[in-house]
Amino acid sequence: MAPEVSVLVEGGKAAAGAALGAALGPLGVNVGQVVTQINDKTKQFAGMKVPVLVKVDASTRTFTLEVGRPPTAALLLKEAGKEKGSGKSKTEVIGDVSMDSVQQIAEAKGADLQGRSAEERINQVLGTAVSMGLTVDGQDPRRLLESRLAARGAR
Repeated sequence: MAPEVSVLVEGGKAAAGAALGAALGPLGVNVGQVVTQINDKTKQFAGMKVPVLVKVDASTRTFTLEVGRPPTAALLLKEAGKEKGSGKSKTEVIGDVSMDSVQQIAEAKGADLQGRSAEERINQVLGTAVSMGLTVDGQDPRRLLESRLAARGAR
């Protein structure tokens, strides 16, 4: 089985520091090349933490990268233009996102979310918005969830 190194890097800003250098150096791969490829593949996620898995073939000293998707919370914060979520999500609203953004995030996350259908995935993103103190189209996401679940039950 090929050695694997899993790291969480800021999009487009990976460095050959302690996390990558110490893990990849003994495997004989060129850490600089790994960092360059990680930065190329994660630059569209600038400002967000992105999970990256580096798989190394020790016999040929080659590597492959698997870039994950940023967490739902990070995507929502980017859409809201905020640095961090609310510490008091039930009483403090820190920003607003559109329902279109919620749907796009649910589609982008795809199978990373637990929902089996697009509707269930959207509900999960709405739930994340609740815990972060975000409103959706100016409304409390809890009310949107309630109305979506009521409409679903009426079918």
